[in-house]
Amino acid sequence: MLTTTIEMVLNRGLPRSPRAQQLCAELAGRRIAIEAPAFARLLVESTGNSLRVTRGTLAADAEVVGGPLSLLALGSGRSDAPLSGSGIEVRGDAELAEKFRELARLLAPDPEEELSILVGDVAAHRVGRFARGALDWTRNAAETLLRDVGEYFSHERGDLVSREEGEPFLRGVDALREDVDRLAARLELLQQRLAAK
Repeated sequence: MLTTTIEMVLNRGLPRSPRAQQLCAELAGRRIAIEAPAFARLLVESTGNSLRVTRGTLAADAEVVGGPLSLLALGSGRSDAPLSGSGIEVRGDAELAEKFRELARLLAPDPEEELSILVGDVAAHRVGRFARGALDWTRNAAETLLRDVGEYFSHERGDLVSREEGEPFLRGVDALREDVDRLAARLELLQQRLAAK
């Protein structure tokens, strides 16, 4: 059921993007496995004009393995960020994995558009606007909470050093380290001169 739904949503986006159609044709007959250990292993294969999504252990040309949240973040992250890293491991053909990643980004559904199919345009727009507002509020609340906790521990309790105090200290440590290195080099030079006499 899940694989059928994913396949249907991805294939519904193909006619809207010429670049996605081109990539799908280039990837004809190629297969990538997307695995979240202990959760699922999905295989995505291009037939040339559509994508097929299945579960299974068949061999794949490339594998992308990571935690569920790391895998979800791949679709929303920067397009120039490397595929591997941040809890993601790429096995096999990395260039092929990058092509499938680009294809997935091009075919990523617009939640508001998908919801409009079920409830209509006006209701979907209102739900989307509410969801964006709730997400923005949550993000702002989290940033404010982190900033306030940091200020409490640095200014009120004195457990942390504030940035204004820490940066001059670190610059001073770097300057002292450079001075000590120069002094050590001079001492070594003097020892060499004394040994030469």
